[in-house]
Amino acid sequence: MKEDVTTITADKETVTAYFKFKRILYLTVKRIFDIFVSIIGLIFIIPLAFIIKIAYMLTGDFTNVIFTQDRIGKNGKHFKFFKFRSMVPNADQILFEALEKDEKLREEYTANKKLKDDPRITKVGKIIRKFSLDETPQFINIFLGDMSLIGNRPYLPREKEDMGKYFDDIVKTKPGLTGWWQVSGRNNVSFKRRLILEQEYSKNAGFKMDIKIFFKTFRVVLFGKGAK
Repeated sequence: MKEDVTTITADKETVTAYFKFKRILYLTVKRIFDIFVSIIGLIFIIPLAFIIKIAYMLTGDFTNVIFTQDRIGKNGKHFKFFKFRSMVPNADQILFEALEKDEKLREEYTANKKLKDDPRITKVGKIIRKFSLDETPQFINIFLGDMSLIGNRPYLPREKEDMGKYFDDIVKTKPGLTGWWQVSGRNNVSFKRRLILEQEYSKNAGFKMDIKIFFKTFRVVLFGKGAK
């Protein structure tokens, strides 16, 4: 009987050690891949920024094209998030004023945390959003280790309360440039559905799921599916 207990304990320790090793291997390989991909991405950011800057200037907009914002990272830690600006400079002010005046817009934003016909998006912004070019400065965040190529959406600090019970699971993984939500409908799904999808990713993140998301991302980007 004592030998059986010892054997069971040893088996449990072996299984635990196996899964721990598998997790460490996954995170190590993922980080190496992130660094490699982010270096390639950084090479393209400078000429792309130049093109976007010229495009904005031709429309009479001379404000900085790089947009920074605080976002929620792994374990709830905040980090400085980089993106190409696709909205007017005073976007947040316009949003809050619009939500205060229009009840329907307020209901839409509460449900989706986005607006289908967002008045803040510029002409240049519509183009770079369609092909997800506005997201490319996040390669800086990936290189720095704040984000990963694949993960959950980097949420705004003001969205923490809205995330409710899903928050703790979602922040167990690094936010990503692309993820399960982005390849599962993106802006065509509600905020609640997005949270469910991202909780699902955090609970099942691994090589198999990341590879699936990686290849599905190309289809989404190339055809602009769900991008607005």
